[in-house]
Amino acid sequence: MPTKRGPGRPIGSKVRQNLIEILYFYNRLHGYEIFKIYIELYPPVTMRLIYYHLRKGLSTGEFKISGIDKKTGKYSWGSTSENIMYELGEKANPMIESHVKVYWEKNKK
Repeated sequence: MPTKRGPGRPIGSKVRQNLIEILYFYNRLHGYEIFKIYIELYPPVTMRLIYYHLRKGLSTGEFKISGIDKKTGKYSWGSTSENIMYELGEKANPMIESHVKVYWEKNKK
């Protein structure tokens, strides 16, 4: 007999856990960098889903903002660009997946 759960969706997410695995090794990245790494390591997702889970992870304490990098230049939307930098929060629980470690070791700068 299945165990009874409360109403609503479960709190955890496989996508968010995968983001935790990436940030565990890379320490500090902005959303687009995380997305590029994610699509090389895991099944394809949209960039919108990555940003959704980064925002959700901020509210659950799994991620925190470590700074905002502002760049100036000639962009189609204006003269500045902001990159929000993310790192692991206190509630993150990395599983330390070996394939992420291999990828990180192969690509670290």
